[in-house]
This record gives sequence, structure tokens and C-alpha cells, in this order.
Amino acid sequence: MHLRFYNHERILGSGRNATVVYAVERRPSASGFGNLIVYDNLLRQGVEQDSPVVGRNRGIGVGTSLPEDSGLTVLQLVFTAGRYSGSSLAAQGPFPVAPLGTLFERAITGGTGRFRNARGYVLTREVRSTNSTLTGQMDAFITFR
Repeated sequence: MHLRFYNHERILGSGRNATVVYAVERRPSASGFGNLIVYDNLLRQGVEQDSPVVGRNRGIGVGTSLPEDSGLTVLQLVFTAGRYSGSSLAAQGPFPVAPLGTLFERAITGGTGRFRNARGYVLTREVRSTNSTLTGQMDAFITFR
């Protein structure tokens, strides 16, 4: 099975519209090593801000690399609308801070509801960036055991 959706996040802040907030900033550094972020982003059908919402991308990220600006994310893709409403996918993997368009992969480690016993991978490519938002195309390739 192949699903495509778009992760819409409002970059770092404490206002009620922010979806990515530093929980712990261990030390300010270029790499972000040791920093912890928590996020709750919208998943939409398309890249546009007014595209229909299909769910949420909820998770944590930890700066895990000393020499690079990258980290580890653990996330839950929770579907709230459409055919997969009430189901979720669990995934984990790297998040490099890299130029727009860089492709990276995370492992699907399980799921609930219609995605019970899911395995596979999610390919993510950041496709749009402003001073306050970041939009990523997510392609989930899912198999079942």
C-alpha cells in the first residue's frame, strides 16, 4: 500500500499556533546535540495550507549527532478523517536538517486499526519552507504481516 500526505508544521514557538516547541534546549549549538523537541503537526491531503486535514503527526525529536545537524524522531501518524480515520502508523528514524528537497527515510514499526501489524517505510522530502512554516511530502509504503 502507498499513501501520500503532507506534514504541515509551524516552526518553533510557544504561541497557541506553534506545532513544534523546544521542550529542552540542553545547550545552544550548531548541531542541536542533546536538544529535545515535541511536536504535533497537521497532516493534509495536499501541500496548500487550506488542503483538507487527514490527521496529525505527533512525536518527539532528539539531537543525536555531534558532527551533523541531525537527530532521531519517534512519531505517530494519527489519521482523523477519511478511510483510515481512527487508525495510526508508528515510525522512527533520522531527521537531518538539510537543504529543501533532501529525501530521508524512516522505518514503520507498527500501527493500529486498519494498520495493525504494519511494517514498511516513510520517505519524506521537505517541499516548502517559510520563516514560520515547513511542509514535507510524506510517502508511506506499507506491508502487513
